[in-house]
Amino acid sequence: MTLSSARACARCLYTTRHPLGLVLDDDGICSGCRVHEEKDRLDFDARWRRLLEIVEPYRAKSGTTYDCIVPVSGAGDSHWIVHLVKERLGLNPLLVTYNKYFNTPLGVRNLANLRIKFDCDILVQNVNPVSVRNITRTTLRMFGSMYWPCLAGQTVFPVQTAVRYQVPLIIWGAHQGLEQVGMFSHEHEVEMTRRHRKDHDLMGHEADDLLSIFDTLNERDIWQYRYPDDADLRAVGVRGIYLGNYVRWDPKAQHEQMVATHGYEGARFARTFDTYDYVDCFNYMGIHDALKMAKHGYSKVTDHACREIRFGRLTRDEGLALVRKYEGGQTQYLDLFREWLGIEQSGLNFVINEHRNRNFWMEAAPGEWTRLPVAEAPACDIAAVEERLDFRAQRALDYTERGRYITIGKGYPL
Repeated sequence: MTLSSARACARCLYTTRHPLGLVLDDDGICSGCRVHEEKDRLDFDARWRRLLEIVEPYRAKSGTTYDCIVPVSGAGDSHWIVHLVKERLGLNPLLVTYNKYFNTPLGVRNLANLRIKFDCDILVQNVNPVSVRNITRTTLRMFGSMYWPCLAGQTVFPVQTAVRYQVPLIIWGAHQGLEQVGMFSHEHEVEMTRRHRKDHDLMGHEADDLLSIFDTLNERDIWQYRYPDDADLRAVGVRGIYLGNYVRWDPKAQHEQMVATHGYEGARFARTFDTYDYVDCFNYMGIHDALKMAKHGYSKVTDHACREIRFGRLTRDEGLALVRKYEGGQTQYLDLFREWLGIEQSGLNFVINEHRNRNFWMEAAPGEWTRLPVAEAPACDIAAVEERLDFRAQRALDYTERGRYITIGKGYPL
């Protein structure tokens, strides 16, 4: 398939080149948009009752253990998830979080706010930062991902904890494949699996796949990223459910509620208009997003725009205008990442270009890449559109102690 043969959805901005897989129907509407329509068709009161039935057997009768495991961070939908689990379902959760080491002061603050406001116990996994840096060098070189350790840790530590503490129920937020490309219907009630984690979250590479005679990684670097074996999972009865199957998932509305009622705070980015997503990480909307653009021809602002188009808060033209404004934005905090990884800009550029997708980019001269033509945005009053969307930011993101990442942040004055 050439760039010209990639087909775009008639409603949102995704194309048939989406890395998670996407199909168009006879009306030119993508599978993601069609599944999104279920949010206005399904009886979510009935879906909630179904969720109550699912979690009821997992309520601890003794009162001396936890009812469930809930993965959280200092950003994303964590406040909303814990609100649903503790305040609406009435469960006693053990919160777990993987330390990605790219922590922002705002992320540290939000995570402290989360555990204090909801009065929950929390476990934090701190993998040896030397190993994390070694793995990042390997995954950046092998398949153009500096975020593989974060994705691997965030998806395996909750499962390891469920086995270790013998708490079988893990409650996740929304399923990315369902929300973006309609990989499943809400009514399929799909659950978290080892296979989905490997194929999509980890780009087809388990921890042991990183070991090679051509690399410096060894057993002590990767063992904490291993998924528990099937026998241990069966012995505990581990299952991971997604709240997005049972709740009308709307990140913007959810964040606004958590800002108003539970003190969540957002921040502005150079590469998107959304101020609530991934504010805990200096790199997700920076070098990670730039790598996504190089490999897949689009960046996170397209995900945000497609979501808002589907909810009817943007027209397709307005969404495209916002994408064109932000997708070429500055890659912020790049010097922090290069210093942490120990790589020069020329070396980083070389690695990025090794993974640059020629379906979207053309090498005009050695090391000089230009983007292949894309649809131009129609005339649009972007300032008015953003004012109407009203994504609010409470404080700045661009601050680090002594010009370095906050490796471990245990608390924050609220």
